Amino acid sequence: MVDIPEFAHKEKPDTLVLFDVDGTLTPARLHVSNEVIDVLQQLRKKVCVGFVGGSDLSKQKEQLGDDVLNNFDYAFSENGLTAYRLGKEMATQSFINWIGEEKYNKLAVFILGYLSKIELPRRRGTFLEFRNGMINVSPVGRNASTAERNEFEAYDKEHQVRAKFVEALKKEFPDLGLTYSIGGQISFDVFPTGWDKTYCLQHVEKDGFKEIHFFGDKTYKGGNDWEIYEDPRTIGHSVTSPEDTVRILKEIFKF
Repeated sequence: MVDIPEFAHKEKPDTLVLFDVDGTLTPARLHVSNEVIDVLQQLRKKVCVGFVGGSDLSKQKEQLGDDVLNNFDYAFSENGLTAYRLGKEMATQSFINWIGEEKYNKLAVFILGYLSKIELPRRRGTFLEFRNGMINVSPVGRNASTAERNEFEAYDKEHQVRAKFVEALKKEFPDLGLTYSIGGQISFDVFPTGWDKTYCLQHVEKDGFKEIHFFGDKTYKGGNDWEIYEDPRTIGHSVTSPEDTVRILKEIFKF
């Protein structure tokens, strides 16, 4: 058994369960339900619990609540580039320091130019969002309403807007060492190769967990849960909704 004093009160302190946020704990960009909160509280008595998402902490608080750092043992923002353990910040990493201003400027100019040329039913605001560990690109714009997000998601399934955009970026910038990951309803992330959700696993290595479960909804190749879902260090669970997550948790952990 793992000997970590902070986790000694749990039934299985050598087990960690990590969750994606959008589509796994919450509907896309919406608030977590009371049912999911209750289940997570029960689960946390049994095992260690954490979340890992591409968004920054402020957006994660909007979805999971302002007290999110107190409700999870581990909190990983921007795939773990900003990390918290028991509410205390662990480490940060910077995309702009890694890529440099000159290369980033060329990348941003190409993205904005491409966005200006594609056919879309509507556009809103914040098409290119700069984050600490990545950039997020949204053809419809991150300011889209829930109805507009749903509309774009259906349009994208038919026309493959995001997939074609990613292929154009790969062709234009073959040597930048970047990974393009489609997630959620309306956007995709751009980050250095290796800075996917598996990045967070380095933060839990020293705690020596015997089992690390991961729950995510974008577990297909090219989805932003694929790498950590397939990683040999994790036991992957593919879900279709927060309700599906709850069902599988109750089956596995018997509560």
